[in-house]
Amino acid sequence: MKEVRLNNGVMMPTVGIGTFLLEPADAENSVREALKAGYRLVDTANAYRNERAVGRGMKSGGVKREDIFLSTKLWPTEYENPNAVEETLERLKTDYIDLLFLHQPTKNWREGYDKLVRAYKDGKIRSIGVSNFEGEYIADVLKEFSLKPQVIQVECHPFYPQEELRKTTDKEDIRIMSWYPLGGKGRTADLLGSEVIASIAKKYGKSAAQIVLKWHVQSGFIVIPGSKNPEHIRDNIDIFDFELTKEDMDKIATLNSGERRHIRTEESLVRYAEWHVPYEKE
Repeated sequence: MKEVRLNNGVMMPTVGIGTFLLEPADAENSVREALKAGYRLVDTANAYRNERAVGRGMKSGGVKREDIFLSTKLWPTEYENPNAVEETLERLKTDYIDLLFLHQPTKNWREGYDKLVRAYKDGKIRSIGVSNFEGEYIADVLKEFSLKPQVIQVECHPFYPQEELRKTTDKEDIRIMSWYPLGGKGRTADLLGSEVIASIAKKYGKSAAQIVLKWHVQSGFIVIPGSKNPEHIRDNIDIFDFELTKEDMDKIATLNSGERRHIRTEESLVRYAEWHVPYEKE
């Protein structure tokens, strides 16, 4: 369960370090500490403005590049930039990316997906991903492109376990990568403090966060909790010495409220498409 095989045969770790909202110095330190703690999946994005720092953290982490699974995301303003992939490689100081996502499904997403297909065929990326492409968007990707994505990154947690999306991803063998894995801002305390999670955590002598992360992995999801606290980083990957029972999983299923933390609108997608990312400088 430490790795899963993607639909193109590439092996991907199930638990990684996320760098969303981390300032460059913190991102560099978190990646380095994560690699030392045994992580082999690192996730970043153009929009996080810390790709250069992530590259530095990978270089100083004491792990060979070929043993690290690196994922990042193109922002919508880059979908039509002919040099977007090469510029991303330059910021990360790497020759290839293991998984490259389109970050948002804006009107020009098809140009972006064409770019991913070309980069995949040229060997610059090993896998294709789409982020937040739910509903009609993932349906259109599968209908219009012969090369389907390997991973879709979306909000996913016990309050919102993506039941509808899984009808598509399970059939197409596309892996779900969870963001807001612990419930999201304003809801993390509700999830980790729930009686269901607390009782299971007590049963195994684990933290509430470890129980939720284990639920993700046993549900078949890939999870990327972010932290700048070395102790939390180590704890978040310490979930492979126990298994949740079917009874445990059934109890956690009762937390499904069908309510997500972050709802995207057409207005927000327009803003995403127009927002230019001020990349981190050297």
